[in-house]
Amino acid sequence: MQEQQPGGKAEKMADVVNVGVNLDAFSHAISGIQALRSSVSRVFEFLKDGMKNRETLEGREKQFISEFQENLQAVNRDLNELERLSGLVGRPSESHPLHNSGLLSLDPVQDKTPLYSQLLQAYKWSNKLQYHASLASSLLNQQSLKRSANQMGASAKRRPKVQPSTLVLPPQYVDDVISRIGRLFPDMTIELFRPNGTSAVLLVTLGKVLKAIVVMRSLFIDRTIVRGFNENVYNEDGKLDIWTKSQYQVFQKVTDHATTALLHYQLPQMPDVVVRSFMTWLRSYIKLFQSSCQRCGRFLQDGLPPTWRDFRTLEAFHDTCRM
Repeated sequence: MQEQQPGGKAEKMADVVNVGVNLDAFSHAISGIQALRSSVSRVFEFLKDGMKNRETLEGREKQFISEFQENLQAVNRDLNELERLSGLVGRPSESHPLHNSGLLSLDPVQDKTPLYSQLLQAYKWSNKLQYHASLASSLLNQQSLKRSANQMGASAKRRPKVQPSTLVLPPQYVDDVISRIGRLFPDMTIELFRPNGTSAVLLVTLGKVLKAIVVMRSLFIDRTIVRGFNENVYNEDGKLDIWTKSQYQVFQKVTDHATTALLHYQLPQMPDVVVRSFMTWLRSYIKLFQSSCQRCGRFLQDGLPPTWRDFRTLEAFHDTCRM
């Protein structure tokens, strides 16, 4: 009895390796598929040829109907035969053994010990983690942070501080850049103020949708506040109010997204390109209440329109649909 047990286990493992497929029936099933395709092709060829020449119209119709019925019966016979053979082939196992790990799928109680299915899920998760890690690594290499760990060491303390040369630009140059951007977008009105010396503050009016206050330091954007078109943007003393948030939740969302856009559009060597890119992104809100979400297709979600705009395509998304 003990000598027969290894043989029984080997036969059981052989049955699993065969995956429960009847190879003879599988071969006949392939022939049945070919026969079915041939009979279906004959039906369409017969329909293409149409009625053959007969002495009378009634004779042509009777002959056509008779031959057409014979072809359809042949298709039915081949289909029934294929269904019969498919039942004999057997159903393959849902688990696909991967070398020695496939032995884990031999456990007869999969519900209590689902080791093999968990192994497959862990393998897929590991591959996905490796893929996203490689993407993150490539993005970080393209946009390396200035305040890295290497630069914060002892050697960075001895390094002389280099004063940036692009932070201070002539006001005339800044005015020229803003005027050129204003000419690019006819539906956007840009007013420039200098309440505190050389620093500029822009009041951007986008159609009849919104007003944005853009606080600049030379040609670099520090912060942005977005309010509704009908909201007051001035203080009691007549100066621009650069601190009060909008009373509407939709424009508070747009303000948050504008802050994110300021972090995205960073090119210190070409600040004029950064300002133009940001204004192009801000102009995409001209149809804030007319555009539908590109993912869910709805105009409103939780009472709000799509407030997010993609930084590259400028497509509209709800805040939860952009993920």
